[in-house]
Amino acid sequence: MRPVTLITGASSGIGAALAHVFAAHGHDLVLIARRELKLGMLADEIAAAGRPRPTILPADLERPSEVTRIGEALHTQGLEPDIVVNNAGVGLFGDAGSLDRDQQLALIDLNVRALTELSLAFVDALARHRGGILNVASVAAFLPGPGMAVYYASKAYVLSFSEALHREFAPRGVRVTALCPGPVPTEFQVRAGMPARHSLLTCSAAEVAQAGYRGLMAGRRVVVPGLANKMAVTLLRHLPRGPVLAVTDRHMRRRVR
Repeated sequence: MRPVTLITGASSGIGAALAHVFAAHGHDLVLIARRELKLGMLADEIAAAGRPRPTILPADLERPSEVTRIGEALHTQGLEPDIVVNNAGVGLFGDAGSLDRDQQLALIDLNVRALTELSLAFVDALARHRGGILNVASVAAFLPGPGMAVYYASKAYVLSFSEALHREFAPRGVRVTALCPGPVPTEFQVRAGMPARHSLLTCSAAEVAQAGYRGLMAGRRVVVPGLANKMAVTLLRHLPRGPVLAVTDRHMRRRVR
């Protein structure tokens, strides 16, 4: 079985940037997302740079059966993951009581269930190759998020889950890293219904991808790209939860104006 790096949510944004970074470091890739055309264009770009053309595998990870189908497709092609990058995710902007309930449950399916399933589906292969898992969380994982309650909670799960796996999988030689970027200008904001704003916390997708790759290769437990984001996360860990909640609420409501 040929080892490959599997990247979800690879059609744009951080996922596409991660694909370029892993390819530049010599990894054979399997790119997963819903948009087959975008995946094909990304695969062509990587091949045009002189790297092996990635395998593309269109999939909708909100469907419970997709991870099983992905595993079967990889096996049929003689492939197995040595690294899994769980980047696929969505957000929804607005009060939880007003947003569509089914859309919020679909968010949990993608951000939590699919990530969990992919993190656990290939552990034996990851251990054979002494590979790793890179789970894309967010600085949102470190605080409650009124105005995006389900999204923030889903990223808190990703951080907690990844930190636990970092400890559990270490004896098997499998690295697990949680990548926690701040704001990144991508299609994510548009899909989430968030007004586009730049701040000192903003990093580019390329910067986030480079930081994530270096952190995973170094076996780091948590990576927070950008000095301003690192300082913010450090501060959040020492502030009382109540005031943090109030400040976050005011910040999110100002974004609506």
